[in-house]
Amino acid sequence: MTFLFPGFLFALISIAIPIIIHLFNFRKFKKVYFSNVSFLKEIQQQTSSSRNLKNLLLLITRILALVFLVLAFARPFIPDNSKEGSAFQRRAISVYIDNSYSMETLNKEGTLLDEAKRRAKEIASAYHINDKFQLLTNDFEGKHQRLMSYEDFVEAVGDVKISSLSRSLQQVLNRQQDVFSTEPNTNKTVFFLSDFQKNMAESSPLKIDSAVTVRFVRLEANALPNISVDSVWFASPVHRPGEPERLIVQLKNNSDKLAQNIPVKVFIDGKPKALGSLNVDARSTSKDTLSFSGLTPGWKRGEVSITDYPVVFDDNFFFTFNVKQNMPVLAVNMQADNPYINALYRSEPFFDFSSVSVGNINYSELSNHPLLILTGTEEISPALASQFKTYAENGGTLMIFPTIQQDLSGLRTLTQTLGTDIPRTINSEEAKVSAINLQHLLFKGVFSQVPNRLDLPVATKWVEYSKSSRSGRKNILEFKGGNVFLSEYPLGKGKVYLFAVALDEASSNLVKHSIFVPLMYQSAFLSLRDNKLFYTIGQDFFLESNRITLTANQSVKLKKGSVEIIPDIRSSASGTRLFIADQIKEDGVYQLQKGDSGLWLFAFNDNRLESDLSYLSESDLKKQAPSNRLEIFNPQKGSMQNAIKAANNGVQLWKLCLILALVFLALEIVVARFYKTRESKFAS
Repeated sequence: MTFLFPGFLFALISIAIPIIIHLFNFRKFKKVYFSNVSFLKEIQQQTSSSRNLKNLLLLITRILALVFLVLAFARPFIPDNSKEGSAFQRRAISVYIDNSYSMETLNKEGTLLDEAKRRAKEIASAYHINDKFQLLTNDFEGKHQRLMSYEDFVEAVGDVKISSLSRSLQQVLNRQQDVFSTEPNTNKTVFFLSDFQKNMAESSPLKIDSAVTVRFVRLEANALPNISVDSVWFASPVHRPGEPERLIVQLKNNSDKLAQNIPVKVFIDGKPKALGSLNVDARSTSKDTLSFSGLTPGWKRGEVSITDYPVVFDDNFFFTFNVKQNMPVLAVNMQADNPYINALYRSEPFFDFSSVSVGNINYSELSNHPLLILTGTEEISPALASQFKTYAENGGTLMIFPTIQQDLSGLRTLTQTLGTDIPRTINSEEAKVSAINLQHLLFKGVFSQVPNRLDLPVATKWVEYSKSSRSGRKNILEFKGGNVFLSEYPLGKGKVYLFAVALDEASSNLVKHSIFVPLMYQSAFLSLRDNKLFYTIGQDFFLESNRITLTANQSVKLKKGSVEIIPDIRSSASGTRLFIADQIKEDGVYQLQKGDSGLWLFAFNDNRLESDLSYLSESDLKKQAPSNRLEIFNPQKGSMQNAIKAANNGVQLWKLCLILALVFLALEIVVARFYKTRESKFAS
């Protein structure tokens, strides 16, 4: 047994008081002289042994009452030997309150967040006035990265509100342990007040500092079904004015029951564009394709909405896209303009086609063209090849039609720089394409039905490439025997299409073949570098846009209503990155502005991990940390304050001592009033 305030034990000398009273307050017999004994009727003689027993009982009860009263003030307890630290050591306590969307769920105490705030105050009240506290939420605010007094802690707890962010257990623990680094000589304890959704769990045990005790406080919510909008994407990356659009919407059922006839609505710029309904099996996802048209050029604000009560934070999903008026395409020619490319792209108003000779390339504007078509390779220098490589690495699509001549040095320089297959020789034997990769995106939607005997291009003079292909190569069109007619190579953020034939009739019949037009148009459409449809709050910390040029006094900002955010900007040849850290707190569509003009639209959505209202069981929680460093509390089983005090100091005995002191005081009264000594009676 150990005492929290052992200094009070000096008061045990007070037991000398009843002892002294007992020793010096003897009642002595007195002689009484009577002048006439005839008046004496009866004499009562007390038995000394009976009297002594009563005095002894009174002494014992008084001593024990004083002893237990002193012990109550000394606060005795039976310490838990499994805990390190001393009861006299100052404590540092970090309390994490989970304020994610799932904490809006109701139970008999109200919302889980309200209960968590009450429990946090109870925990703090279980400690001493000199102890220090840290409050932590999913927001990871800078003002919470410090230790504070009890009064400041209680005030900060009252200001906690629901947040769109969510964190894993290890992320929270790392943040808590960081604040302890400034308190080397303290008893360190961390508390997690959460519903402990399964998405918080770690695949491996938590990495806990040996000096830190971890305590989980499980807040139990009522089980609720929930359907969420999981994601959206377009069937095609190309958005053209007035053309039909097909939007794929994916819903997720986070409950154990079938969800039927969930209404789905699509809004573009706030106006309804499409309507549908979905059935979603338990614990699964379901997709639906919604079509709409009639879009005008420019940036569009999209929203998918469902109706699903009572959990509504994940019923809306925001996205943005740009309907382009035209698409720039650049042809780089070794000599004169290629008539086939000119005729192909100039006939379609959507393409903003331009051509330039190899000596007049404006390298600073290459990134403005998603597709670059090289129609000859005889004059490729190492410097020019390096520029083409940089263009592709930054996201451009480079299509190469080689020059068919015996000197392949220019083509060899280019392919070596790009890291593709290298030309070996010129083959003058006629060869027909025998294999076509219909699964490639270049042929998506080209054939409504594949004929049994598909007519494919024929080459009369072509480049035979080495077979030392890279692992990332995709063969699109092949000759018999495995030689490639057209192949694709990934390069950085972009890609390279490498043909084996020149862009003329002397090399092959490709330019007059029916496959030529869809092949060239699809390659252009696939090269479009559209913006991301959406970003996730708490996961994406930078945004990407086209290159932004600013003067010395200019800046850009993200704006949504009254919310304005100034991002950190870093530009490169491929575009501009805007670093937002964790400044985005609210979902919706934000406009990137330079001055008063809008440049770009970005959509942000809440993390859908919060949509799955599945929780870790007590056994699951025990697997998250070593048993000697983890304690789990259930607030439904009694007072958190008492539970924390008992956990801090072991088994508390002061209440028992106080009760025993009162019991012995009561026994003293009983003995003094009702105990009768034996008497001897004599007749006169």
